[in-house]
Amino acid sequence: MATLKEQIETRVAEYDKWAIRRQYAADGPNMRRLWVLACMDERVPVDEALGIRADTPVGGGDAHLFRNAGGIVTDDAIRSAMLTINFFGTKEIIVLQHTGCGMLSANAADLEKALRGKGIDVDNIPIDSSLAELSLAQGAFAKWIGMMDDVDQTCMKCVELLKSHPLIPGDITISGWIWETEFRRLRAPTMDTEARARTQYSAASMGVSGSQPPRWI
Repeated sequence: MATLKEQIETRVAEYDKWAIRRQYAADGPNMRRLWVLACMDERVPVDEALGIRADTPVGGGDAHLFRNAGGIVTDDAIRSAMLTINFFGTKEIIVLQHTGCGMLSANAADLEKALRGKGIDVDNIPIDSSLAELSLAQGAFAKWIGMMDDVDQTCMKCVELLKSHPLIPGDITISGWIWETEFRRLRAPTMDTEARARTQYSAASMGVSGSQPPRWI
């Protein structure tokens, strides 16, 4: 059995490497070689849902964690996934979305209309003012917002998009999961109506009428 002195020395050395691990690039990966794409919703407890230590406390070390509205695949999500995989040793991606998501709570066409009502020209707006080359075609703004009709369908589509993207190597393990906000439990995405009957899994279940602009076809 190691002495306490030896255990302390090992722990100190491991912490020192943890603190500067980025300088080791792919030789200094996070603990699980994992990248998590999750919704920014404050009700989604990433660590509880996945059984890891990444979100609370910050610095848990298990994963790189990327949050955005809906936990969907966007250009910036692809940028972060590409970096963590190709340069920092990540071998697995998890997409974590959830029921009752705000991205189910309105129709994107209505949101676009509201912005136009505030005098914002959504047909001529910079997506990134520091990168003029990144722009939207006319009429694409509502699609860009990324509202959902169905969270399970969207989760499965996001996994498919990641698996087929040229910047994501084919040997990366990719899966998608749904956090049921109502019951604080995790499940795989499914189109089984009975399995999701008591949750807000769709825009219709949240009282939204009309289909979203067809981003997720």
